[in-house]
Amino acid sequence: MNSIVTVQDAAIAFADWIEPTDAELDAIEQEMPVILADVELLDAQIITLDRTPTELDARRIRRARRRALAARVALINRKNASMPGGAA
Repeated sequence: MNSIVTVQDAAIAFADWIEPTDAELDAIEQEMPVILADVELLDAQIITLDRTPTELDARRIRRARRRALAARVALINRKNASMPGGAA
């Protein structure tokens, strides 16, 4: 039997009083360094959209890419360290 979604169900799904769970907030907090590093990279790239990048711009973008990659690696390492058993 197929489930029928009513307009009320759809409206309640996006109601203002529905808050993120503690688990969702914890996940966001764990990923915040990656998010901030990506924002920094985007900022560095946006600066060069309307002009030819200078050597300083190129260095800024390279640093931002390295920070974004390091943040992703750190997040993956934290997730793998928290998993039971670990890698052999």
